[in-house]
Amino acid sequence: MFTEKVRKKTIPYWEGSFSHPFIVELQKGSLDSDVFRYYLIQDRYYLEHFSKLHILLAETAADKKVRDMLLSGAKHLADGELMIREEFFSELRITDEEIAKTPIAPTAYHYVSHMYRQLTDGTMNSALAGLLPCAWLYQEIGGHLATGGSPHPLYDRWIETYAGEDSAQEVRRQCSLLNTLYEHSDAVEQHQMTEAFVISAKMEFLFWEMAYTLQTWPEGDHHAVPFR
Repeated sequence: MFTEKVRKKTIPYWEGSFSHPFIVELQKGSLDSDVFRYYLIQDRYYLEHFSKLHILLAETAADKKVRDMLLSGAKHLADGELMIREEFFSELRITDEEIAKTPIAPTAYHYVSHMYRQLTDGTMNSALAGLLPCAWLYQEIGGHLATGGSPHPLYDRWIETYAGEDSAQEVRRQCSLLNTLYEHSDAVEQHQMTEAFVISAKMEFLFWEMAYTLQTWPEGDHHAVPFR
């Protein structure tokens, strides 16, 4: 089964997300506000493209079940994460100017690029596999943290975004469909699906690290001169 196989391959990153300082401190309520602010700005970029990918793939999907899942996912994003994020931005007074002045971090850029790459170098099934870790991991983290919540009101609302039964049902639906698609794929496509999922799972772990360290691009050598 696809989902069982890829979960075994991603244990250090998947299970590692639960013990990452970003998640641990978020639950304790001690996560630095600047770290959470940076995370939100980077996640805004990610979610915008994540939503676009759902629409792009839905437009070309021949399988009705796949198309319906993608459109449902896009609606879930619009009604859930994206709407909640706008509320967070308003409360934290994150302005359009601040967003424009904050460069997209390497990890956010590479993660989004990886998913878009599936549109050219992969297949519909590998593209779907690359999307799955985001919703699945966040739903598991939300469900895990919801038992104790967070003393920080904003962090607690972040947890609640992913802890509902609607999210759990959507993830189960996606997993079931990916398992079916994997079973009906040839060996080459199965490898592509596995690789797309594993890379996305690794990027999810790196996303916490990116936010926690306020990751930026290297500045390079300012003393460098044009090569002649």
